[in-house]
Amino acid sequence: MPLRVAPEESFAARLAAGGRQTGMWVCSGSQLVAEICAGSGLDWLLFDAEHSPNGLESLLAQLQAVHGYPVAPVVRPPSGDPVLIKQYLDLGAQNLLIPMVDTPEQAADLVRAVQYPPHGIRGVGSALARASRWNRIDGYLQNAAETLTLLVQIETAAAVENVMAIAEVDGVDGLFIGPSDLAASMGHLGQQDHPDVVAAVEHCIREIKAAGKPVGVNAFAEATARRYIAAGVDFILVGADVALLARGSEALAATYVSSADDDARASY
Repeated sequence: MPLRVAPEESFAARLAAGGRQTGMWVCSGSQLVAEICAGSGLDWLLFDAEHSPNGLESLLAQLQAVHGYPVAPVVRPPSGDPVLIKQYLDLGAQNLLIPMVDTPEQAADLVRAVQYPPHGIRGVGSALARASRWNRIDGYLQNAAETLTLLVQIETAAAVENVMAIAEVDGVDGLFIGPSDLAASMGHLGQQDHPDVVAAVEHCIREIKAAGKPVGVNAFAEATARRYIAAGVDFILVGADVALLARGSEALAATYVSSADDDARASY
């Protein structure tokens, strides 16, 4: 007799409930750090595998470490490869953030990647997967799509041009703007606060909200974060575990070591 195990609340459900969701990156690959961050009082954590040393095993350990804490774990694969997406979903990641989505066609392909046939192409391996608790969740195959959140990233000038069309793709639960790559794409590498970049971000916020989808953004500088919050973002990332450790250890060294470099560094 299968256990009546309830899946965790999806990030999409949190966004639909209203109220801004504030979170941070977890890039260290450490389940201990993940658990510390999960108890911080933040609403969500982003476990990154695009620019961080995370593989399936470390992501599994981190998902297990934060289970039971009142925080929503979101996982970013290195790409929108449907094979990777299948592995992440079977691992038990319910909330995915896919980088570098430039067109509505790409977004539609991602929707199919997270759904079982006949609506999608996700491979069926629930008997082997943590996601279904090894077939202990009644009706997992029929109801899995309702428990998942698909977020796509707007990170290029092309994506900005297509943002409304991407937002209108059925099955995309939210869009997240990445100002760092966007700045590079616009010819302003390392200048997330360039007026043209800020204007593009605010344009995307307006377009996505007009489409009726939740919109998020990355903003480590407090003034920038508060600007985008005032513009109406629904979810935001305001820091990272590795950046907090880097800046904190530098401040400690500057306090006690006379030769330490105390020049301020950007955290993102």
